Amino acid sequence: MLKRLRSIFTAKNGKLQDRSERILKLEKLIGVTIEDPALFKRALRHRSMVSQEKYAAYDSYERLEFLGDAVLDLIAAEILFNKYPEKNEGFLTKIRAKLVRGESLAKYTQYLGFEDLMEVGEKNGNMKMSKSILADVFESIVAAIYITYGYQASFNFVKNVFDNYVDYDDLVHTVDNYKSALLEYTQAERLPLPRYKLISESGPGHNRTFEVKVLIGEDELGTGVGKSKKKAEQLAAEVALQSLDRN
Repeated sequence: MLKRLRSIFTAKNGKLQDRSERILKLEKLIGVTIEDPALFKRALRHRSMVSQEKYAAYDSYERLEFLGDAVLDLIAAEILFNKYPEKNEGFLTKIRAKLVRGESLAKYTQYLGFEDLMEVGEKNGNMKMSKSILADVFESIVAAIYITYGYQASFNFVKNVFDNYVDYDDLVHTVDNYKSALLEYTQAERLPLPRYKLISESGPGHNRTFEVKVLIGEDELGTGVGKSKKKAEQLAAEVALQSLDRN
């Protein structure tokens, strides 16, 4: 399946010999000699450039991100399968989700410095990159490595990133259900149970954004913003736990 996807994404028009400073910096970061600069530039190109410059509609990182997501899931699964030979599939699935979730991928992008190499439109040039964008860029780079050099090279790149930036013990013990943790805290401390209230809802129907607050009794302890009410509630609960920990 991955081999077929790889062939779909391979450029049809040959490889451009472009040894720009940006490509040279990227080579140092990913540890390979880039044979197809055009592909890797596309992996770093935000869609705001497509509408502003003479690029085709598909000439941003978004298609590569789609492929990279699939490749990254397989790589993470293989790494965890070998690292934890006695753990069941439920454990492995949970840890993989933490390894490749958007927040984690965004951090890898920032650690490696890919953010500084991105190509964005003038109107977006000074914007702070969202975690979602940074995560997408990491996946698109994985895809570009996979297309050019195959699975083993992309595996080596991802494993090197994980080895350098992931604390597996911390990952295993990290709380990821903040609503449950907050509920357990309030029950243990004999506090009123958490209540979540929707503050606002915005955006088009296919891309809604929700803002939620969490209250303990009458005290507002945190707010969260997410693409679903569930995500917003989790973020609000996380803020509340941090607030309670400080007090």
